[in-house]
Amino acid sequence: MNYTIIDFISLLGAVCLFLYGMKVMSEGLQKVAGDRLRNILGIMTKNRVTGILTGIVITALIQSSSASTVMVVSFVNAGLMSLAQSMAVIFGANVGTTVTTWIISAFSFEVSISDYSILLLAVGVPMLFMKKSTYKSFGEFLIGFCFLFMGLDLISKYVPDLKANPEMLSFVTNYTTLGYGSVLIFFFIGIILTMVAQSSAATFAITLIMCSQGWISFSLGCAIILGGNIGTTITPILASLSGNLAAKRTAMGHVLFNVIGSIIVLCIFHPFMELVANITQWCNGINPLDIDAMQESAMADSTLLDPKGGLTSKAQASVAFGLAMFPTVFNACNLMIMIWFTKLYVKIVCWIMPAKNKDMEEEFSLKYIGRGMLSASELNITQAQKEIVVYGERVSRMLKMAKDILHLPEKDSAYSETYNRLEKYEEISDRMEIEIGNYLNHVSEGRLSPEGKMRIAGMLRVVSEIESIADGCFNVAKTVARQHQNHVKFTPGVFNEIDNMFVLVDDAFANMMQILKEMETPDDSLIIKAYNKEREINNLRNNLRDSNIFNINNKEYGYQEGIFFMDLINEAEKLGDYMLNVVEGVKHQFRPATEA
Repeated sequence: MNYTIIDFISLLGAVCLFLYGMKVMSEGLQKVAGDRLRNILGIMTKNRVTGILTGIVITALIQSSSASTVMVVSFVNAGLMSLAQSMAVIFGANVGTTVTTWIISAFSFEVSISDYSILLLAVGVPMLFMKKSTYKSFGEFLIGFCFLFMGLDLISKYVPDLKANPEMLSFVTNYTTLGYGSVLIFFFIGIILTMVAQSSAATFAITLIMCSQGWISFSLGCAIILGGNIGTTITPILASLSGNLAAKRTAMGHVLFNVIGSIIVLCIFHPFMELVANITQWCNGINPLDIDAMQESAMADSTLLDPKGGLTSKAQASVAFGLAMFPTVFNACNLMIMIWFTKLYVKIVCWIMPAKNKDMEEEFSLKYIGRGMLSASELNITQAQKEIVVYGERVSRMLKMAKDILHLPEKDSAYSETYNRLEKYEEISDRMEIEIGNYLNHVSEGRLSPEGKMRIAGMLRVVSEIESIADGCFNVAKTVARQHQNHVKFTPGVFNEIDNMFVLVDDAFANMMQILKEMETPDDSLIIKAYNKEREINNLRNNLRDSNIFNINNKEYGYQEGIFFMDLINEAEKLGDYMLNVVEGVKHQFRPATEA
């Protein structure tokens, strides 16, 4: 036995280097085009055709169908696209992922990219130290590209030689002569392998090496790739676990698309293989099924088989071409057939995963974000933005309750009910702040661009200030409670002044919410209005403070009444301050380029 434990560990290291290269290359491209990807997905999903093109382009760009489908699941979870729109993008992503297989197959045998990896690293590593973030991200892409092919080269180097060690992998050959049974066995091997690696590209690379080494035939290699098409759905499934119902339905739609297409091809596997082989022969000049036949019959052909029965470089290139052609033809055919049944897909998915009782709303639940959706950090910012808007809307209900409780008599049942609701909402607000903050911290631990990190910092500040508004609303209720305990009653004139203050606070809050909804591109007029409203609140507070002293001195009302009156006015003025702080958090952290 020439294959040692050191060789096996080296093989594992080579696979890890390949996967890490895929990850770095994908994340580098995501950071280069993070905002553009959000904009593209937001615009180009108006119909099925543009949705498909979007899925193809995005997946080809970031070199990962798993990342793009996780992105789609996240966007559906964030309410940025409907279930029907997401289906079209996912259909396109399955075609776009074939770009990766073509890159690997094109450079695997005819050109040894690993020979030039050091030269590319000499270009990529210095780019990491450049000031411009785009150059840094592109440098990461080059480094990931190098690691990917260095890993592929090392996998080929450290895989055991079946001919030299036949006893070691004899179990593989034991299942290669079972006819259609072999196809099914290797189909399930592809599913398991891809689920473990969470990368169909890794499965393709391993299959390519197994075929080139002569362990398995071209047909069985295609069976593994077909299984990998189902195995790759595990990533969006995991991503959707903590998402809402729409996100789970999107992941289920992806599973259905891949599973139905794969089962259909399994039913017509041999005719489909002949189609792919004929296309490969037409493009490449060599039919990979002919190579399988030569290996089985031990026929000698110096151009395709070496004296030991192994594949020549020419035969390896043809097999690589055929293996890349297989998922391309499969996904293209699957797309052209299934795209006409998008509405049916949506109905089936909704039937499989029905909605729960809509009237039963959870007491506390984040609507758009969850820790299961952190595969594309640069793109998770959108979920957090949506969640912050939901947070603000929840606090707006607290502000309304705070205004209502001012006019409720202590003995009225509505008073105690409103106070208890405010207390409950304040507890929920604290939990939301923690959950959103933790999510943002998890996102910030990913590979973000400097702009993305700046956004995270700004959003953390915004979340903290919104929580302060919630505290302020509950403080109003507690002040009213103390007022009732001291048996203090306000005159109609005092109530009128308090109401005037809260009208300004209401306007300031509505303006703040509009800015939050336009977080990335807030209108300048809204920001100016926020400053004006805060000044109005401050001026009214100052005028009321002066008039309060005058009214107490002139016996318009008692000193204790004046104290509670100003406590409420000061709480309202603090609410205005917190709202302006939210606006400034948006202004300075999300629009740094315009605030030089």
